Amino acid sequence: MRIGYFLSCEEYTPAELIEQARGAERAGFSGLWISDHYHPWVDAQGQSAFVWSMIGALSQVTSLPVTTAVTCPTVRIHPAVIAQAAATSAVLTNGRFRLGIGTGEALNEHIFGDAWPEADVRLEMLEEAVEIMRGLWQGGNYSYRGKHYTVENARIYTRPETPPDIYVSAFGPKAVEVAARIGDGYVSTMPDGELVSKFREGGGGSKIAQAGFKAAFASTEDEGARIAYEKWPNAGVPGELSQVLPTPKHFEQASQLVTQDMVKESFVCGNDPAAHFEMLDKYRQAGFDEVYVANTGPHYQGLFDLYQNEILPKLS
Repeated sequence: MRIGYFLSCEEYTPAELIEQARGAERAGFSGLWISDHYHPWVDAQGQSAFVWSMIGALSQVTSLPVTTAVTCPTVRIHPAVIAQAAATSAVLTNGRFRLGIGTGEALNEHIFGDAWPEADVRLEMLEEAVEIMRGLWQGGNYSYRGKHYTVENARIYTRPETPPDIYVSAFGPKAVEVAARIGDGYVSTMPDGELVSKFREGGGGSKIAQAGFKAAFASTEDEGARIAYEKWPNAGVPGELSQVLPTPKHFEQASQLVTQDMVKESFVCGNDPAAHFEMLDKYRQAGFDEVYVANTGPHYQGLFDLYQNEILPKLS
């Protein structure tokens, strides 16, 4: 199982993200995830760098593979534009870019006042988006008229020799079926072996399955839990609320029902390597090929040192 690092655009400035990418490569991580958000989840996170600018910058400072985790290519940005952005990213990274996609959240996609579709419609839109992006990556003039999108005489001139792989995020049975059918890989944030099995049995086979989790490095577990709760109380928001709440203020309101212990359940807090091994093993047992760890709070160099000295050497 390969271990990568997750860059959180919602929490860190562009300069800090670049610093983290360099630090992750020096520490021995095998790849990068990077989030694609218009808003942070809550104001305490405080950032929302444009992911395509960040990928351009990352291509100049690191040789690690980069995957978006994840882009929504359906509402806020038309799939024909995402196709161009992804193609350029693949060229800049010399083929080390993978396009992670999903059906998105109202938090990021509602900003033009468009109606937020129900889940089944969002899956339909995602399928059309993938068809359009792959069509454009073949080169030449491309037109498309579907249920949700129209493309007319479009052509992407700056293209990589090989189109980027598309990894599809999925958290439920219907979405996993779509991911297995149209994706080059699978993306999740839960160590759910049943969903990985559904992906593989539904057509995913031996394709790459990626996942990620969050850590809050600190001198003690309690201090890490405090940081996690301060920055990411939304981690404890249940069900489909994360897909339908439209603003950081709404997430802050919903997070009033979340306790520090609830957030702590999904984070690795503190500096104990055993806790990281335990979390990583959950994903290994679930069948994931790659796992990406994100840090929250100011102590990301401590996390890099921990992985460089204690974690990664024992997993190689």
